[in-house]
Amino acid sequence: MSKNKVALVTGAGSGIGKATSLALSKAGYRVVLTGRTRERLEAVKTEAAGETLVFDCDVGVPGEVADLFAAAVETFGRLDLLFNNAGSGAPPKSLEDLTFDEWQRVVNVNLTGVFLCTREAFRVMKEQQPRGGRIINNGSISAHVPRPLSAPYTATKHGVTGLTRSTSLDGRAYDIVCSQIDIGNALTEMTARMGGGVPQADGTLKPEPTMDVQHVADTIVQMADLPLETNVQFMTIMASKMPFIGRG
Repeated sequence: MSKNKVALVTGAGSGIGKATSLALSKAGYRVVLTGRTRERLEAVKTEAAGETLVFDCDVGVPGEVADLFAAAVETFGRLDLLFNNAGSGAPPKSLEDLTFDEWQRVVNVNLTGVFLCTREAFRVMKEQQPRGGRIINNGSISAHVPRPLSAPYTATKHGVTGLTRSTSLDGRAYDIVCSQIDIGNALTEMTARMGGGVPQADGTLKPEPTMDVQHVADTIVQMADLPLETNVQFMTIMASKMPFIGRG
């Protein structure tokens, strides 16, 4: 089903983006790998099972995003899947201590970047034949509940949920479907620290369980392989024993 389909993954150089890019490649997708660090992207390319295009890009910059999608279409002819995965957080600070620049950097990547990539994907998917495609947004458990001292990250992930809903609605007329996957404690470079303890809502520091990131990547491939008349609108995948359900 996925043979010769084209996927574009943002934040593909590490973590969830890397694992998903490799899983998509193994499943038969031609994959556009994008992120800000070309060396990391080139390293992922060497592990891929099929055709890839490496294109370094800051998803918060409109011109760079336009160039990225133009290169993807020039190379592969179409776009079937966009995985909006690139994300960033601010230093853990109280609201009153956050600087505007710290806030804006997170908004630029986590929310503006998703919008800019979605806009370009719409332009491609509306005009190509066969028409349409799928967009999967990486939300977060933080799209439901915040961690302490995470206002920029949490606010942007709630914003991604709103954008997911609007994208789903506005894409209907063009066979463009949009999903959101909310991920909790996938083991990556970013979450390795959780084994040593992370702040809890009651002020304590406790270790949290994690899960293999491969489960996330495999789930995204399953979502991507659905026919366009079927959609997983929202999916939560998480380490079973992480403190998400329940009261702290």
